[in-house]
Amino acid sequence: MKGRYFLDTNVLVYALLDEDEKSEQALQLLDGATISVQVLNELANVARKKAKLDWPDIQALTGAVAELTTIEPLTAETHTAGLEIAERYGLSLYDSMIVAAAIGARCMTLYTEDMQHGQLLEPIRVVNPFR
Repeated sequence: MKGRYFLDTNVLVYALLDEDEKSEQALQLLDGATISVQVLNELANVARKKAKLDWPDIQALTGAVAELTTIEPLTAETHTAGLEIAERYGLSLYDSMIVAAAIGARCMTLYTEDMQHGQLLEPIRVVNPFR
């Protein structure tokens, strides 16, 4: 993994909340990755709603993720860039905000299975780590 890379929420869910063949691959990407506050919030939401974790466990989980990753803040500039990305590429608003945060963090790669593998969203390359 050359250059800085960004993880979408689904990769964190596989790494931390699922137990299947994708879990180990996702876990290997976690240490040293960059995520956004949005990703951390989405992880907490999945942990609560799908994994049925209680609040102290969610705080421990997101705290551990925060220690292993670099967290890109959400700013008004990220929001504006996300809107422009949504319009330019036709992505959903939330996916566009992920891309905008990755660009703001100067990442080269976005690991996700929610977008088209190999797609170039200047300057981000989308990579499905499970292909």
